[in-house]
Amino acid sequence: MLRGTEILFKGQVQGVGFRYKAKQISGRFDIAGTIENLPDGRVKLRMEGELSEIEGFFEALLEQTPGFVTDAERSGKPYRGEFTGFEIIG
Repeated sequence: MLRGTEILFKGQVQGVGFRYKAKQISGRFDIAGTIENLPDGRVKLRMEGELSEIEGFFEALLEQTPGFVTDAERSGKPYRGEFTGFEIIG
């Protein structure tokens, strides 16, 4: 079942290549979405895919960016099919 999710990352997540690492890791998973810096210092990730792919990507991102993330606020979103790939925006 396809799902959507949004994750707001807090910590040392801007200016350290966090978004680029996410883009790199995304190629290993069947997900689509966007990742962007927010003015308040957080990073917003929006993605869609099978739950197992979303979870796998999330775990891989945390594992490969140790010490960057101090909090990750997740919220489920309805699947809309709005993404065609994985892009860095903003």
